[in-house]
Amino acid sequence: MKLDGGQALIKSLEMEGVETIFGLPGGAILPVYDPIIDSPIRHILVRHEQGAGHMAEGYAHATGRPGVAMVTSGPGATNIVTPLADAFMDSVPMVVITGQVPTSSLGTDAFQEADITGITMGVTKHNFLVTEAADIPRTIREAFHIATTGRPGPVLVDIPKDIVDPNNPRSAMDWYWPDAVDLPGYHPVTMGDPAMIRRAAELILASERPVIYAGGGILKARAAEALRALAERCELPVVTTLMARGAFPDDHSLCLGMPGMHGNYTAVTAMQQSDLLIALGSRFDDRVTGRLDGFAPDAKIIHVDIDPAELGKVRQPDAGIAGDCRLVIEELLVAIAELGGPETQPDRSAWRSTLSGWQETFPLSYEMNEPGELLKPQFVLETLRDSTPEDCIVASGVGQHQMWTSQYWKFNHPYTWINSGGLGTMGFAVPAAIGAKVGRPDRMVWAIDGDGCFQMTAQELVTAASERIPVKIAILNNAYLGMVRQWQEMFYEERYSEVYLSPDLPDYKMWAEAMGCIGMRVESPEEVQPAIDKANEIDDRPVVIDFRTDAREKVYPMVPPGKANSEIVVDPALGQGGR
Repeated sequence: MKLDGGQALIKSLEMEGVETIFGLPGGAILPVYDPIIDSPIRHILVRHEQGAGHMAEGYAHATGRPGVAMVTSGPGATNIVTPLADAFMDSVPMVVITGQVPTSSLGTDAFQEADITGITMGVTKHNFLVTEAADIPRTIREAFHIATTGRPGPVLVDIPKDIVDPNNPRSAMDWYWPDAVDLPGYHPVTMGDPAMIRRAAELILASERPVIYAGGGILKARAAEALRALAERCELPVVTTLMARGAFPDDHSLCLGMPGMHGNYTAVTAMQQSDLLIALGSRFDDRVTGRLDGFAPDAKIIHVDIDPAELGKVRQPDAGIAGDCRLVIEELLVAIAELGGPETQPDRSAWRSTLSGWQETFPLSYEMNEPGELLKPQFVLETLRDSTPEDCIVASGVGQHQMWTSQYWKFNHPYTWINSGGLGTMGFAVPAAIGAKVGRPDRMVWAIDGDGCFQMTAQELVTAASERIPVKIAILNNAYLGMVRQWQEMFYEERYSEVYLSPDLPDYKMWAEAMGCIGMRVESPEEVQPAIDKANEIDDRPVVIDFRTDAREKVYPMVPPGKANSEIVVDPALGQGGR
């Protein structure tokens, strides 16, 4: 069957089971857009290429399937670099197709030419520049294989215009679909070393103060059930990092919550005082460890990760296991049974009592609203949490609202929390929520955003309105770049430099309505519940609620920058009427 390169590209995506492409056409990629008309693939027209990338990420987070974005050359390609870097840091499977100038113009500084493979080399798992139409099916097959196997990540495929243009002889090719992928040198390790797994089992059975340190790799490996089996079998307390929220139920008696710079006191201190950290799909990020030379000084380390490069990168493990988390945990349970099972473990009642004491003494807290005050963001989030289904998908931007959401929401189901962890990308929430809703139209999807983040990508609500994607957006509007303000107050003597945004400019309610959404503004506690109830009832268009929140509120607990986790600062309100 004879096809042109553009037809072959779209057919290749169909062969990979792609249902949705997020994109924006332009000159170099235009020939590929014509065959989309005849394809069952849904194309969602974004308003900025960054939105396309974050939508593809949100889709991947929510479904586990790779997100797909397609943009044109030059500025179209450079606009999607931030989502590529975000996906790279958080191991999100994504395939991005970029248009490129014709092969004869490469390297000539032609109109809208950019060396996008060179630009993205450090922020993609792999990238391709395709120069022959006949290579398109093989390259697409390889791109999806690389993006979804081993440690997931983004792959970029750069396509020159001449090899997809039906009017160019270089575009003609005989259609085929490769039966297999042949990538010499690419062999992801999935099964762990049996000797190391046995060593890990011995360490678990000997420990008196163990903690499972569960990272986002648990979700990528579809290992939530295996994690729960291990925790319950050996009665091991679990902390779930920012990227792993929902991997272990928050309402489980063994769950300690989120560790890290803004983790809760019990999770942070449990890791700090443990004698064994069982790191599963986590990478000892600096936001979790605090000052590294003061992190968990007495703990032995079991480290399981699909990426061998992570083992020993930050902390040298006593048992380092390269492999798929789910498979390794299953083998670890077998090894534990062979060594006599949990019955051989030491008495850990003192450790359990210590953890319970911390949970009782240092709960998350905030002072309730006084009459006439602006809203407490924590109260808004608790009300939202209690007004949505347990399996509601929540996306967030980056900053104070992100930390409060992770703290105060209860994540009892995996794949319900979508946020930007490693890169910390402001503007992530709105497009990621749209992508998640496209991937899971059966789920309610709320985005929790700050006013600073919202202004970066709010135009994608035009996309949501025009495509009838009914996401719901809660803006915690404190008129500041909130996290920056918190740092300036705590560490820069309250010198508030370039951090004020204004509560009324723009008018978020009117802006939402101009974008085809339902817009609401909430200023008092008694208005919070009715507004949320109204938003939850609307299912034919996006909804935006502008919650006017108190800029004086800070995220606690907090490990100050450069300090050890043992120097964690809790809310001064604790014990003084705090909640």
